[in-house]
Amino acid sequence: MADEASLPEGWVIRQSRSTGKDYYFNTVTRESQWEPPTENVQKVRASHLLVKHNESRRPSSWRQEEITRSKEEALKLIEEYRKKISSNEIDFAELASQMSDCSSARNGGDLGSFGPGQMQKPFEDAT
Repeated sequence: MADEASLPEGWVIRQSRSTGKDYYFNTVTRESQWEPPTENVQKVRASHLLVKHNESRRPSSWRQEEITRSKEEALKLIEEYRKKISSNEIDFAELASQMSDCSSARNGGDLGSFGPGQMQKPFEDAT
């Protein structure tokens, strides 16, 4: 456990109400984590709108118990969504809230901040 004097700027140690364990909280970004923060870890923040298909790793979501659309149908939907967002017909967060197959839909597609190794490799590479 690091002491507060050794933490990067903006970080403090807090105690979890549910577990009683100490955790680290960034007072600037409002993110929290169990591991001591380090200065050199590069984090990014990303949002996405996930459109699953019947060959997805887990073809179900909060919106649909069993996803039956084909990969081609999913790609067509993505292109339609991209056009709507690009033409300002609808806001990304609003569309993600309505149509994303990811539970991040409740946050407008916002996945929050994450660092290396916390997401699937293709997604991490894209961010």
